[in-house]
Amino acid sequence: MSEVCVKVALRVRPLLPLEVLQNHKVCVRIVPDSTQVMVGSDRLFSFDHAFGPTATQDEVYNSCVQPLVETLLRGDNATVFCFGQTGSGKTYTFGGGNLGEKGGIIDRVAENVFSLLGEKKNSDGVETTVRVTYLELYMEELQDLLESHNTDKELFISKNDKGNTVVVGAKEIVVTSAEELLSIVEVGNVLRHINITGMNEHSSRSHTILTLQVVKGFPNSNPSLKSSCSSKLCLVDLAGSERARKGNKGSQHKESAHINRGLLALGNVIRVLADRARNNCNSTHIPYRDSKITRLLQDSLGGTAHTLMVACVSPSHHSVDETVGVLQRAAKARRIRNCPTATSTHTEAD
Repeated sequence: MSEVCVKVALRVRPLLPLEVLQNHKVCVRIVPDSTQVMVGSDRLFSFDHAFGPTATQDEVYNSCVQPLVETLLRGDNATVFCFGQTGSGKTYTFGGGNLGEKGGIIDRVAENVFSLLGEKKNSDGVETTVRVTYLELYMEELQDLLESHNTDKELFISKNDKGNTVVVGAKEIVVTSAEELLSIVEVGNVLRHINITGMNEHSSRSHTILTLQVVKGFPNSNPSLKSSCSSKLCLVDLAGSERARKGNKGSQHKESAHINRGLLALGNVIRVLADRARNNCNSTHIPYRDSKITRLLQDSLGGTAHTLMVACVSPSHHSVDETVGVLQRAAKARRIRNCPTATSTHTEAD
């Protein structure tokens, strides 16, 4: 079983107009013709991809996300997750609901998946179904964004018979086009917890997990059996980390506390997995069960998926402490090793 390392793409957003008016200084720069980033004058970090403020959505997608879509359609699991401080450009990068040139990762994945499936159908005739789930993790409670929040339904994180992480009770919808998929995402986004905070006028107060499951049916020499291959792509938009001193109060402070605890647990999992890879030791306990977000990402970090972390940062000197924290976690994530495997099943014909 071959191992692959988690890939990390760094994206530095431009200074915002208000930051320019307030004379914020740029303290984060991409080293020209490299995948390295310099913080201040003496801190250097290396990644698999590095995108500066002028990088387009196309550049980000084509360089590091599109290969994962091709991986998905070959039968392997894949994950893309956005990580960074609130207000660092994650929502713009991730997108959802815009098929234009500003469309983000979700929009381009939707187009790419169905375009490639159309080409493959014309060439091999394999029957393929795409199923979608869309979940939110808010205040450590899972909620289904494909159903009204007033439904009395509990969701459970579990392992299936293949050892993969699944959410029991999540609603699945079969989609047949990019437009249908993005319409579902838009409807789900209406139910998301989003609020104005001291750091962001459109702040996600929860983590979201959009999963595309591709199921392919193949002819079998034994007519009493059906052969199929199932793979999934998880698109995970993590809520941004927030410092208490940034001014959130009341319910927003409680939300921030839950977000930060989950991200701290994620940071601990990344650290343990990175240390295990560096020391070539497989016996170390990995604290996946310290939070629900780390349980949901168990297949993606040290598991069976091809994984890309998109780390988003602000260039402002006002955010340098948060930026360095994100870069340190992202640098450690590059050392994590996964063992991607294809899943095929044989079931009795009806």
